[in-house]
Amino acid sequence: MPRFSAHLGYLFTERPLLQRIEAAAAAGFKAIEGRFPDGIAVEDFRRAVERSGVQVLGINTPQGNENEFGLGALAGREEEWRASFARAIEFVGGVGGLAIHCLAGMVAPAARREAERVFVENLKRAADEAAAKKIKLYLEPINLRDVPNYFLNSVEQAADIIGQVGSDNVFIQYDFYHVQIVGGDLIERFKKYQPLIAHVQCSQVPVRHEPNADGEINYPFVFAELDRLGYPHWVGAEYRPLTSTEAGLGWGVRYGLKASG
Repeated sequence: MPRFSAHLGYLFTERPLLQRIEAAAAAGFKAIEGRFPDGIAVEDFRRAVERSGVQVLGINTPQGNENEFGLGALAGREEEWRASFARAIEFVGGVGGLAIHCLAGMVAPAARREAERVFVENLKRAADEAAAKKIKLYLEPINLRDVPNYFLNSVEQAADIIGQVGSDNVFIQYDFYHVQIVGGDLIERFKKYQPLIAHVQCSQVPVRHEPNADGEINYPFVFAELDRLGYPHWVGAEYRPLTSTEAGLGWGVRYGLKASG
């Protein structure tokens, strides 16, 4: 049976961040993940996690400036990337997290070749630093409809980048929402790249609401396939609730979550 993690950048957002941890645990989630929690002290986050008894999974690297979506592939910003990654690894290590999702950033088409070189070199250094602390690195392809010019936008590209990095500590974060928009063929592509996939995420297409069967993706089938294929990792619930988070958890009752409201 799939094990679900609550993405706190999307779920329970009517509460302050630390209160979302408690709400996720009360709703039956055993793990959490999310964006870099700017303004939250490591100690406060860790205490909230310990009180709630949840596992911290992946935390994103800081996004950069207001209109950016990461720094990992941005030429000329290598020092800023290293500083942002240092913040991420300190935070994740301090709260007992398992992974860091390395945001690549938005890159103009003409700059993509240089961006690839920069991203690979940045990841080589980061992979070694993270491995020393037993923290994994995740790369997530993100569709260009939602984030125009995002550098990393296909599973195939992510696998190629991982091959160039040459580390066994860098993995794909396979978000069914983004993969459906960028090429579809969800299960066959999952099977092809399964050895590289350490985390998956779910939300419905095209509206990014609850991962039920009311959209392009048949999630009951997808979750059953994950079980059949022996996928051993967590499934991140990263969607925008149609109403409140608790009221929309009916899709997850069969998997141990609790709907209310």
